[in-house]
Amino acid sequence: MSPDQEDIINGIGNIIFQEPPNYYPPPKPATFESKVLQTGQTLQLRLVGHNPLWGHHLWNGAQVVTDYLYDHARDLVEGRTILEFGAGAGLPSLAAAIWGAKQVVMTDYPDEELVENMKMNIEAAKDVLPRSTDIVAKGHVWGASTEPLLSCLRPRGCGFDTLILADLLFNHSQHAALVSSIQSTLVRSSRARALVFFTPYIPWKFDKDMAFFDLARKGGFQITKVLETVMDRVMFKDDRGDELLRRTVFGYELNWEHLNV
Repeated sequence: MSPDQEDIINGIGNIIFQEPPNYYPPPKPATFESKVLQTGQTLQLRLVGHNPLWGHHLWNGAQVVTDYLYDHARDLVEGRTILEFGAGAGLPSLAAAIWGAKQVVMTDYPDEELVENMKMNIEAAKDVLPRSTDIVAKGHVWGASTEPLLSCLRPRGCGFDTLILADLLFNHSQHAALVSSIQSTLVRSSRARALVFFTPYIPWKFDKDMAFFDLARKGGFQITKVLETVMDRVMFKDDRGDELLRRTVFGYELNWEHLNV
């Protein structure tokens, strides 16, 4: 085949397989939600336009666990190191930083848009964050090495005092990986806590959500239910299933079992 013939064939192929203009829908723009904290500060939270990992929502669990952090700030926030998994917009992490956390690391899947969005929310909150705030955003795959997260601790430590997990349990296939990340990042102290708050958005799979806690017990944790609250409305009005259950946020604390140090 001559070079000229090859160029003709390639040109025809490009025409045949080229999508017409506007074939793909334009990417959805980012949205913003304001959250007024109990202490009066307003956070303007940027949410990615759309993401297959659901980072474009401000979840009920994130809002309720933020309220819980405020109510228990002395034990869970003040002077403590905080790590959040699946942070999305990072509301609980930002609130913890404002309320006196020693250090905060917010994480989500290492998708460039998700991580950059967390960094943008940190920057946008500079005016209300204390000058001494140490807060960073990192990518993390559950179950992968947590050394990059632990290396953020100053001074270098062996774990975080408080972990935050808000509305992550619907990802049933990743429960074991999530427990693994908790095991390797929660400091081995009797005061250490992992907060797991969630809504059963798919009510007929509630038992699969709860199966996470069976794995956590096998992983060495004691489980304590600390909260059950009903929101004013469901997040997804067109979804099927028990509406009351879809409006309910359940809160649990995990701590190391048989640890007295």
